[in-house]
Amino acid sequence: MTRQQAIDFLLNHPHRFGHMVGFKKLTKLHSKWIRQLVRVRKDKTIQAHRGSYKTTSVSVALAIIIILMPNKKIAFIRKTDTDVKEIILQVQKILRTPQARYFVQIIHGCDLRLTVASQTQVSTNLNTDIKGTAQLTGFGIGASVTGKHYDIIFTDDIVNVNDRVSRAERERTKLFYQELQNIKNPDGWINNTGTPWHKDDAFELMPVPDVYDCYSTGLMTDDEIERKRSSMTPSLFCANYEMKHIADDDVLFFNPQLGADASTVMNGVCHVDSAYYGEDYTAFTIMAIHDGKYYVYGRCWRRHIDDCMNEIVQLYQQFLCGKLYTETNADKGYSAKELKKRGCRIITYHENMNKHLKISTFLKGEWEHVIFCNGTDDEYIDQICDYNENAEHDDCPDSLASLIRRYERKRERGSESSNYQSVIGL
Repeated sequence: MTRQQAIDFLLNHPHRFGHMVGFKKLTKLHSKWIRQLVRVRKDKTIQAHRGSYKTTSVSVALAIIIILMPNKKIAFIRKTDTDVKEIILQVQKILRTPQARYFVQIIHGCDLRLTVASQTQVSTNLNTDIKGTAQLTGFGIGASVTGKHYDIIFTDDIVNVNDRVSRAERERTKLFYQELQNIKNPDGWINNTGTPWHKDDAFELMPVPDVYDCYSTGLMTDDEIERKRSSMTPSLFCANYEMKHIADDDVLFFNPQLGADASTVMNGVCHVDSAYYGEDYTAFTIMAIHDGKYYVYGRCWRRHIDDCMNEIVQLYQQFLCGKLYTETNADKGYSAKELKKRGCRIITYHENMNKHLKISTFLKGEWEHVIFCNGTDDEYIDQICDYNENAEHDDCPDSLASLIRRYERKRERGSESSNYQSVIGL
């Protein structure tokens, strides 16, 4: 192979280079993405569904730029420092392969050697810049970028689930992205890759994206698509796999408040919404009230209540909970008896209120006062934020609404609501 052939191979068939260094699932589509990231010298955005090997393509592109443009200074940015380290180390592994060293020998006539190889930086002996700045530097969006300057900036998945559920996080990501224009050199460019999570996330500030949904890439079978569809809420599937946002005119709950310490629900009350067979979730809620705020720790499992019993009891004991409420409509008190045997203080009740009315009245009425604790399952919050009258899954909002109703009725009447009956024991 001649020097020009080696350069042409890396530029024109990068997915084949990916195969050589161990990424066997890359296709010609990924060559298209990598060519755009390496060769198109203007800001651009590639949006593709989850599991489409976007980040793998980015790591291959980074390695190729380090080999072919060794004096370019590259910034690689993800949501957190931990996310960054994974890819920086992956780029180092690519450069250490015999295949990468072969291309360097053909193109540059020397042995490739990593002169900097930390968790956040990569540089090689190909870099002849007298400033000594690393070829590749990685950081999370919380880092200070003042005074830094880069030729090429990669943002990869800087929008994630936190942007989906938190307006404050969306604004934080947008502000950081805007600052990147100030650290981009005049002839530089920004490569954006990721998956959309919310209609108002930072992607609205980026160039119009090239969009690749789960139906167009050929990377997922019909069965895989259906399994993903059935494992999450409709709006989350639409955003992450169909690359679009469904209308939310009927959605009741926006911008959940997050980040309370889990200790705030110590000695709280609980509710379990049990699943038996089918597609329902078992939802478990712990709630405590401080200064008019509802602090909530929520967990959910797409499993039969029997398969979640040990985890529920463990959480009940861990947080020193008091009363645990559960309805008897579906199982005639079976799960309540089992939980009582394991030491839980059970209050049972027969549910006779329309579920949508309960959620839209009690949970909606107090939504601005609800704060979710750290450790709450993302799926728990997703179910609530995606809830409408026709929602496929409503176990989590139902569980939380049931606890809020209990408190509101107790406050109004000065005693336990007559809708709750202690039939097993206190």
